[in-house]
Amino acid sequence: MTERLEDIAVKMVADGKGILAADESTSTIKKRFDSINLESTETSRRDYREMLFRSDEAMKNYISGVILYEETLFQKAADGSQLADIIKAAGSLPGIKVDTGAKPMAAFPGETITEGLDGLRERLASYYKAGARFAKWRGVIAIDGASALPTFGSIKANSQALARYAALCQEAGIVPIVEPEVLMDGQPGSHSIDKCAEVTEFVLRTVFNDLYDARVKLEGMILKPNMVIDGKNARKASVEEVAEKTVRVLKATVPSAVPGIAFLSGGQSSEEATAHLSAMNANYDLPWGLTYSYGRALQEDALKAWGGKPENVAAGQRAFTHRAQMNSLAAKGSWKKELEKAA
Repeated sequence: MTERLEDIAVKMVADGKGILAADESTSTIKKRFDSINLESTETSRRDYREMLFRSDEAMKNYISGVILYEETLFQKAADGSQLADIIKAAGSLPGIKVDTGAKPMAAFPGETITEGLDGLRERLASYYKAGARFAKWRGVIAIDGASALPTFGSIKANSQALARYAALCQEAGIVPIVEPEVLMDGQPGSHSIDKCAEVTEFVLRTVFNDLYDARVKLEGMILKPNMVIDGKNARKASVEEVAEKTVRVLKATVPSAVPGIAFLSGGQSSEEATAHLSAMNANYDLPWGLTYSYGRALQEDALKAWGGKPENVAAGQRAFTHRAQMNSLAAKGSWKKELEKAA
């Protein structure tokens, strides 16, 4: 029986569950491993990700899907099992990052265009065969409060690429995660929260217009946006202000047909990302599920606790499980309440 895109999308945003972004490129994970003085090799990358995927409590109770890098989708665990099969055995869905990265955009200084559409139809067929049931493509939008960035040309080019990617995914039976990220932690990071709200609203309007033009089925996709937040060097907005402005922008732009929104953490600390998500779910009536699709905000504590040492696997898993549980509470809007109860 063919799996319906709508059913996969709903499973991805199941109540109290979110998506683990474990799709760091080889160069990105090398930087993460440098922070714990661990050499990045195929084996060390496998061992780290296997530690996360074998965290039974976290994977079964708090994680609905895992975004993988291509290497990991086809990689085997130490015992010879496919890593994708370990994810499936926990009741989670394997997914795959399919873009090939943001590259400088010709004639648009300071802005990028995400590449990877060439050959995507064929790659999606091989990913589906390997077990992937959803995919991710990230369009990066530079924002600078002191200049004209972003330009319409950059927004439009990235939006159209997201729409073409999403249509190809759905053709292949794969749910697209559509990720237009207005950078909170880009340079110089001095923009206000109001500037972020203005840009994010315009970006999302453009993206949904292009998704419609590309005949993408909204019921069979997930949106992965940034939260509306001030730049990393201008942070002063309260948790309540971030929640209120983010919800306002989403309600103004995201059709209710979309099953769910899974936020990226975008340079926030682990606890900030949890607090903001929880405030949205606790204080607002929303037409879609609102959850997390975090990378660093789910993994950072686990990476430090593990430290690349086999004897620390259990400690790494405990740290990962704790952060996943905190975000699960946030997805239900009860994180702050549970903290107060425990205090």
